[in-house]
Amino acid sequence: MLLTVSGPPGSGKSTAAAGLSEALDYEHVSGGDVFRELAAERGLSLSEFNTLAEEDDAIDRDLDRRLRELAAEREDLVLESRLAGWMAAEHADLRLWLNAPVEVRAERIAEREDKSVKQAKSETLTRAESEARRYEEYYGIDISDLSIYDLAVNTARWGPAETTDLLVTAAERYDPTGDEGAFPVAGVRYEF
Repeated sequence: MLLTVSGPPGSGKSTAAAGLSEALDYEHVSGGDVFRELAAERGLSLSEFNTLAEEDDAIDRDLDRRLRELAAEREDLVLESRLAGWMAAEHADLRLWLNAPVEVRAERIAEREDKSVKQAKSETLTRAESEARRYEEYYGIDISDLSIYDLAVNTARWGPAETTDLLVTAAERYDPTGDEGAFPVAGVRYEF
């Protein structure tokens, strides 16, 4: 089964994807890890590569192409990135969306990156606007359209372990046939 975990920065997607892959004994591939691999292939630091990516759309497209290829080639995989649900397309069995209010996400980002909450919030909002424009321009994706996701979770309501438990339960009870009584049914969005 291919599971995707998507969400904005600070939503807890990396933590949840790692916990989900461990609980299910699935491989975990992070879009951030693929991005770092691309930087290394070009002999650039992450900061240099980020700067280049802002000017060269081929970098985003290369990252997304690799995510699509991974989705098509692998089974028993948790694929995690902002666009994993979209990039996995028809290969995804269960698409998961994680989010939290921007204030909560900014606090998380500020703590992990050792910056002020105000700075983290400003950068997060700027990044979100930039990414939304790029996703629409590159792929015609409206990132605010959550209709492709089978389960959307507000991670501000639970801690990391509880969020992972919710996702593990959803994955374990997933029925790709959509038989009555199964939870969740593919294509039906549940919000907790």
